[in-house]
Amino acid sequence: MIASNILQAASGTLNNIYLGQMIGVGAMASVSAFFPVLFFLISFMIGLGAGASVLIGQAWGAKELDRVKAIAGTTLMVGIGAGLIVALFGGTFTEHMLLALGTPADILPGSTAYARIMLIAAPGIFVFLLVTSMLRGVGDTKTPLKTLLISTLIGLVLTPALIRGWLGLPQMGVASGAWAATVSYVVAMSWTAWHLLKTPYGKEGKSHPLAPDRAFLVHLRIDRVILGKVLKIGLPTALSMITISLAEVAVLFLVNRYGSQATAAYGAVNQIVSYVQFPAISIAITASILGAQAIGAGRTQNLGKIAQTGIAMNLILTGALVLIGYVLSRYMLRLFITDEAVVDLAQSLLHIMLWSSVVMGMSMVLSGLMRASGAVMVPTLLSMLAIGAIEIPAAWLLSNRFGLSGIWAAYPIAFIAMLSMQTAYYRLVWKKRPIKRL
Repeated sequence: MIASNILQAASGTLNNIYLGQMIGVGAMASVSAFFPVLFFLISFMIGLGAGASVLIGQAWGAKELDRVKAIAGTTLMVGIGAGLIVALFGGTFTEHMLLALGTPADILPGSTAYARIMLIAAPGIFVFLLVTSMLRGVGDTKTPLKTLLISTLIGLVLTPALIRGWLGLPQMGVASGAWAATVSYVVAMSWTAWHLLKTPYGKEGKSHPLAPDRAFLVHLRIDRVILGKVLKIGLPTALSMITISLAEVAVLFLVNRYGSQATAAYGAVNQIVSYVQFPAISIAITASILGAQAIGAGRTQNLGKIAQTGIAMNLILTGALVLIGYVLSRYMLRLFITDEAVVDLAQSLLHIMLWSSVVMGMSMVLSGLMRASGAVMVPTLLSMLAIGAIEIPAAWLLSNRFGLSGIWAAYPIAFIAMLSMQTAYYRLVWKKRPIKRL
């Protein structure tokens, strides 16, 4: 899971390194300006995938293969439909969205070119996210890893080729990363479909439960009952992700007031923080999947052990990466930024909040495990409260007093509040309730 999440971000990171080193800080800022918008748009897919993986995990634990296929078919159809809507409206109003965010004028053309391609490619991106999420629901973490490896390798070669115009390819400038990402998703998903069809799965060597064969294709329709259950879990999760993305939009709006160098520093910091947070995210997802499978198999006595192990792993793995991040921060930032003044700025911001990733990870383990039982509303509301009612006001108030440093100080404040509230609900309420299968 950790390796898969690292690879999933590696494509974007490589694109940013290429853009920053081969074109300049302005190109890095152009891509960074679109990041919160993209995160906002895929938040629903993240929630939908989370809801589907919980239901698939419970069905897989109960050995109900037809139900696994039905859940996956319904989820995919919803994802494709949502992707088409985003492609149509997002691709049409790209510049309007970026203008509304206060994107600096000097990076607006490049940011618009990059964003428009990513928005039009939304159906493929959404399917990519959902398929990798649902595969993990049946315990298959190797196929997503291979899929992401193929996607990353294609981006590694194609992005610089499009920047420089190698082999007769057109020079696409800032949009090179978006074009490379689109091609990599299409090729990787084509390979995944072929792999699932051809490779036996499990100890018994049967066909993969999510292989796109005839038995699966008949379930490629929207079942309203299943959709309702997926949305019962997925919508609160998506709402939580949307709250986080809106918070990032608000943070970006505050950052943009300080100019394009601050925007570039924001993007570089986000790149490093995302890698430090991957163990936390991976462990939380794994806790949710294992919790769902345990509930489906009637082994609810394992839930407490899953929580304890997840928190301990987060302290060790995420904590180790935080230490590495502090020691090597300057060298990491220079991968994205060539301007030493911007590197200095980004480093100071990174040092303010990087440690709080450990706190965030502990909170995510608890909320992920509770989500596996279908208890999503209260953990989601607590996360939204920490982000919407604590982080954003703190960022606004502290920025007026301490500038950019104040904006970044709001992150640890919010994460500490989130962990405190999630822990209280987990111990005082959730653990005392009977756990039932959805």
